[in-house]
Amino acid sequence: MSISDRDPPSGAATAEDLLEFLVARGVVAEGAPTRVRALRSSREESDAAMLVALGLADERALAAALAEFLRLPLVGAEDFPSRPVQVARIAPEFLRRARILPLAESADALDLAMADPTDAYALRAVRLATGRPVRACVAVPSEIMAALDRLERPGGAATAATAEAAPARADDLRRLGDLASDEPVIRFVNTLVARAVAARASDIHVEAAEAQVTLRLRIDGLLRPIEPPPAALAPNIVNRIKILSGLDVAQRRLPQDGRFRVTAEGREIDIRISTVPTLHGESVVLRLLDRQRAPLDLAELGFGQGLRDGLEGLLGLASGMVLVTGPTGSGKTSTLYALLQRLNAPERKILTVEDPVEYQLPGVNQIAVNAAIGLDFAHVLRSLLRQDPDVLLVGEIRDAETARVAAQASLTGHLMLSTVHTNDAVGTIARLLDIGLEGLLVTSVLRAVLAQRLVRRLCTACRAPVFVGRAALARAGMAALLPPDADGATLHRAVGCPACGGTGYRGRVAIGELLTMSDELGQEILRGADLAALRRCAQNAGMVEMRLDGMRKALDGATTLEEILRVTGGA
Repeated sequence: MSISDRDPPSGAATAEDLLEFLVARGVVAEGAPTRVRALRSSREESDAAMLVALGLADERALAAALAEFLRLPLVGAEDFPSRPVQVARIAPEFLRRARILPLAESADALDLAMADPTDAYALRAVRLATGRPVRACVAVPSEIMAALDRLERPGGAATAATAEAAPARADDLRRLGDLASDEPVIRFVNTLVARAVAARASDIHVEAAEAQVTLRLRIDGLLRPIEPPPAALAPNIVNRIKILSGLDVAQRRLPQDGRFRVTAEGREIDIRISTVPTLHGESVVLRLLDRQRAPLDLAELGFGQGLRDGLEGLLGLASGMVLVTGPTGSGKTSTLYALLQRLNAPERKILTVEDPVEYQLPGVNQIAVNAAIGLDFAHVLRSLLRQDPDVLLVGEIRDAETARVAAQASLTGHLMLSTVHTNDAVGTIARLLDIGLEGLLVTSVLRAVLAQRLVRRLCTACRAPVFVGRAALARAGMAALLPPDADGATLHRAVGCPACGGTGYRGRVAIGELLTMSDELGQEILRGADLAALRRCAQNAGMVEMRLDGMRKALDGATTLEEILRVTGGA
């Protein structure tokens, strides 16, 4: 029996059944399951992989028991192909990471040797990438990796130089791992993450300087330096972060991406890792995602009543494309999730493809792209159209292929939500035209564009009123918001107190502009009008510019005039 076009048994009960089975067969000692359970929350490996990694089970005995438990064939090196089975759209890096060896490919199925056939994610990824059922067999992990090495280097073993270097490299890796696992290093990294969570930071920046490591936290959109680590710990902090996120400690010349999860202040925090090589070492950025604090309400995000009414009106559309635009860190994903939350209902099927999935939404089918095996936005989107969705979300439209597939989906009865990177709402139209969409197609599918930014919210515990004269407000572009007979307005300024860490600001609030497609705007697009003409047409149709929306928030005391000018200066 083999797994064919279905996922293997999974879930907590099945995992426990497997552990009991291994104990009963004598493959592991009675105390082994307890050690595995204690590590489940901190490691993303399967129970079988952890048993081998911890030295609690022999990999050959474990593979035989796993095959018996799952009722799957057990294959050995003698069953492996002599030539590589070149499966389209599956990258060698993915095969190594998932410990999968393609055995044979036919018109109706793909046969795989797997170290862990309970890896439902890997099975789904292969099926989605190849578009065909898979049949899984169990194999010894080391034999799979040896076969991948052999098939990737046809004609010979490693050179003598490589063979001589291998023990030295292994020793270096062990030394790096040991240094990064010292108690002071572990304690410092744990304290750094806990401090960032307590300070409401969205990112931690660890940057290699010439003589030390520089640490900065991004709080409310701005970076703030904090005291550097002790000089003795500095070289091993990056290695510790790499170990936590499963990255290659020895690789310092190429960028790497990873993730891990921690518990801080009683909450689960997902942390995404990005490393890049720099002149003096590696720069590491940790993005903190607090699942319990994900704002999923437009009012909570700070949108004014006018923008909320406009956005909620779009949710009744049966088809078409609604885009959210802005630079990185402007809150686009949070806005899309807020819209999905309003759309989420039993009578609608909602599918998303994201890079990565930042927050899990109950009732929404979410898929993470995986470039390593060819699962890009466009490829996954084509597959999702066969899933009979009502609403589709694409994390980002960044190329012509994705834009065209998304536009075609919008034409065939689907409501499409996505993001682009432009400065303002009108610039999104130019962006779609630049990447290859025809003007007629843009006017046919585009329903609205929301451009947004995040500005710092004044701390209500310490903000202070300040009167600003009409002339100064007019220079800032606020004259239109004042009554005709007013000689000025009372705004607020940042002061600083313990509640806000002395900055005068606490949290952020969204400002935006909503462009909705009209017949007049469509005609301007078709005749090739420039951005200035498109902007005038959108304003005539009711679009309120982002800066003006921000000025209203300054008048309401939510933020400062200086903050609005800082954020929208280039908009």
